[in-house]
Amino acid sequence: MNKIKDMNPKELKKIMTVTERMSFTKNFRSATAEEWFVFIPGFNDPGTGGAAGKAIVHYNLYGNKDMFINTTVILDDPVLFEEENFQLVYSICDELINRLVGYADTLLSVHAGSNSYNAEYKR
Repeated sequence: MNKIKDMNPKELKKIMTVTERMSFTKNFRSATAEEWFVFIPGFNDPGTGGAAGKAIVHYNLYGNKDMFINTTVILDDPVLFEEENFQLVYSICDELINRLVGYADTLLSVHAGSNSYNAEYKR
């Protein structure tokens, strides 16, 4: 089922405002992985009041030049689980991939209640 829809200008402006103001901070790093706390304006973790989610970037290295990345995004704010917020969740995760991973081939797994999905980015 394709949940992506045409957006009206008001919804697009809201999404752009959220993604432009979104920030993240590295929580953990190892030789093959990073974990980032994701701060999304207007959303938070209901248990702690902190970051609305986290992104885990796991690097699979093949030889000295080929790299494939597995990225998991876990969103904790239940408002982001609501089906009417799918486009916002999709835009948040797309922006996270662009900022944290860049142009590498990436498998993405998003955990956001009913807005969960998987995607593949090939560059």
